[in-house]
Amino acid sequence: MAGLLAALADLVLPASCAACGVTGAKLTVEVCSRCVSAVEALRPHPARPTPAPAGLPPVHALGEYEGELRELILEFKERGRHRLARPLGALLAQVVMAAVPGRGPVLVLYVPDTPGAARQRHGDHMRRLAVAAVRRLNLVGREALVAEALLARPKADSVELGIAERAEAARDAFAVNRSGLRLARWRSTHRAVVLLDDIVTTGATLAAAAELLAEAELEVLTCAVLAATRRRLPA
Repeated sequence: MAGLLAALADLVLPASCAACGVTGAKLTVEVCSRCVSAVEALRPHPARPTPAPAGLPPVHALGEYEGELRELILEFKERGRHRLARPLGALLAQVVMAAVPGRGPVLVLYVPDTPGAARQRHGDHMRRLAVAAVRRLNLVGREALVAEALLARPKADSVELGIAERAEAARDAFAVNRSGLRLARWRSTHRAVVLLDDIVTTGATLAAAAELLAEAELEVLTCAVLAATRRRLPA
């Protein structure tokens, strides 16, 4: 019975760190203290793809897409550790505050998952992060709201695509969510509009989403992401 209880406990509270995989350590929301310290040491900063696609707003990232941060994103996004939405959302809130300094209110939009990806992940992972980020912003006294202004169309995996191919695919990747757009327009009055994603690589996805929103009369001021690929970060 003790073995069964331990196995069931692992389903709820994994015994290994989501970032480094160490077992037997004391975990804080599924992450060991060493990895917590490593991620907390990261500081948001501007991250601009080179070359940057046309229409890409300014982008801020928490860190490079490597090490503990990369593993946390993958565990949350692809391996079903949904409890990581809360700490990753809090980190994304830090990026939003760096991208839009001051105390002014913000409207948070996000790059949605395709229907197929959302089914595989048991929900839209970016929606989870956006909601968690807004909760954190409100908790620290920054007025923030989230809106679902975009829909994702089915698309092929972009991992093997080059820069030009990614840009072409990104242009057809999204559609406007009409009901969400109306709410977003109303909520955007006197608010800075911030577009969220988890990772920036070429910037094509963020640029395409921002351009579509601009055509729908909703201007994105800036973008906030958790990670940028190493070659996309300034020296």
